[in-house]
Amino acid sequence: MSETQQTGAPIHVESADHLQELVSTHEIVLVDYYADWCGPCNMLEPTVKEIAAETDAVVAKVDIDELQALAKEEGVRSVPTLQFFANGEPAERVVGVQSKEDLTAIVERLG
Repeated sequence: MSETQQTGAPIHVESADHLQELVSTHEIVLVDYYADWCGPCNMLEPTVKEIAAETDAVVAKVDIDELQALAKEEGVRSVPTLQFFANGEPAERVVGVQSKEDLTAIVERLG
């Protein structure tokens, strides 16, 4: 396990290959596609950090401005978009601000 996962903090994704590595090496991954200018993304940030700290999911943060090609390839049309992966496969996707309870329930269901 990576040192970042042990601290329970979200991992800043640096490239498409980095994201693929995270998805393929961890059982449950929550990918948060966001932008710094996005108000709802900023509202969701504390919840995403809590999910990283309190669940078994690895949380990966993808800045859609920094990684435009990746966001387009993944079909991200609005932010925040939250994509869940289970055992390396896409499992569920939600768009917009979500409650911590709803996100935790998805993680538990996938686990």
